[in-house]
Amino acid sequence: MVNHKRRKRLLKLLAEHQTATVQQLVEWLNASPATVRRDISWLAGRNLLTRTRGGAENLLPKTRQFSLTSETFQNNIQCFAARKRAIARHAAGMCTDGETIIINGGTTTFMMAEFLTDKHLKILTNSFLMAERLLVSSENEIIVPGGRVYREQNVILSPFDNDITQHHYATKMFMSVYGLSLLGLMEADPLLIQAEKRLISQAEELVVLADSSKFARKAGLILCGLDRVSTVITDTNASDKAVQLLEQYGVKVVTVEPDGDPIAHNAPRYSAPYDLQSAALMELSH
Repeated sequence: MVNHKRRKRLLKLLAEHQTATVQQLVEWLNASPATVRRDISWLAGRNLLTRTRGGAENLLPKTRQFSLTSETFQNNIQCFAARKRAIARHAAGMCTDGETIIINGGTTTFMMAEFLTDKHLKILTNSFLMAERLLVSSENEIIVPGGRVYREQNVILSPFDNDITQHHYATKMFMSVYGLSLLGLMEADPLLIQAEKRLISQAEELVVLADSSKFARKAGLILCGLDRVSTVITDTNASDKAVQLLEQYGVKVVTVEPDGDPIAHNAPRYSAPYDLQSAALMELSH
């Protein structure tokens, strides 16, 4: 097995088992102890795993330098997955071939990728996992902005105003948010606010994908008021009062029934730790 493939496999094993001894890795990788130790040293030197006495440990659960203050994509993808998938399916159904749309980085919006594979759209997204998945599985035209990749949140963000987003106009923007209240859409990180405001300004219609748990979440930063929101897609666990209040503010609210077991619906199995680490390992293929 060539070096980069073996090292990717090693990281996948750590994502699945969290920790492993050198001897376990020797057996799983069919490699010599010396080779395994060299791989551990190489990956640790690039901050892709943590060396332990006699083995290695998965790095992703720990906090890394330069991460955003918002919660990680890896953790969020597992929360209320049935609700999010149903919301994502409905959102994808709102797209018409030939449209230009914007999709922000988020776990619910990421799930739209599964339902966009047969579409023919121009999609601007700051989610590098969504971009990768759609490039492989669809014929959609994919555009990504420039900037720094934040692996934990699965987003590409630029601190500059004159990035590529200013040159694209979309009929719809689909976005996930940290929280939703009568004050508007809320986020937890200033850099996310800055980047997402630029995306919102380039779209005619703003569609918010928010499972019912988002109605109870509060954050210190307001992204925009409800007057900018055209539609909120949520699940049937949202209270009637919350739905009615949004409608009083002129927001169209769509409620969908949560999916059953995602595997039963032939959903692609998503191994967040491995996918995030494989994104970090793109350099290994070169």
